[in-house]
Amino acid sequence: MPTKLAPSLLTADLTRMGDQVQEAIDAGVELIHIDVMDGQFVPNLTFGPMIVAALHPITRAAGVPLDVHLMVKRPENLIPAYAQAGAGFLTVHVETCPHLHRTVQQIKELGVKAGVTLNPATPLCTLEEILPDVDLVLVMSVNPGYGGQSYIPGSTARIARLRQMLDERGLSQVELEVDGGIKASNIAQIASSGASVLVVGSAVYNKTSSVAESVAELRKALGED
Repeated sequence: MPTKLAPSLLTADLTRMGDQVQEAIDAGVELIHIDVMDGQFVPNLTFGPMIVAALHPITRAAGVPLDVHLMVKRPENLIPAYAQAGAGFLTVHVETCPHLHRTVQQIKELGVKAGVTLNPATPLCTLEEILPDVDLVLVMSVNPGYGGQSYIPGSTARIARLRQMLDERGLSQVELEVDGGIKASNIAQIASSGASVLVVGSAVYNKTSSVAESVAELRKALGED
């Protein structure tokens, strides 16, 4: 299966957000990634449910899910609003969910696919018990809070270990997503380590090339052009 690309709007031109989403869809991406930050769990403040609701008609028409990553404290309080707004995936952090199974079930009961993620220094073993219950697991390859950061080299081994965990449990259908510092020079190595979805920010939304050109460059680096 081809690797799925999920451009992150964190680095998009926010004055043209709808157009930037449509450009990515026209370029053939499989998901649109929305980083939700609350200024508490991470040091930034970003997109509320109204942004998801505004973009949902564009992505729904194309059959491209909105991949919403909740980098927030008490995500259970916000999940209903983002689900109603049109999120296709809702991903929560193990660090913010003392009752993680309950939170995952809350997402699923709202008809949304559930994802879990962890920060770079959080052990993968914290995911072991929840893996059979999720649709997506996300490896953060930067410390969350800002776009445009450099990829943490040790993340590649973590991705491979997590892929092994999924495969050994017969969970190959669970998407293994990676977020942070992905670009043309390292994307093939990251994909070959076992990732199925790659979040790409400044590698797609930048001032040096169009969205279509950027996506084509990433596909070429993946050997999928």
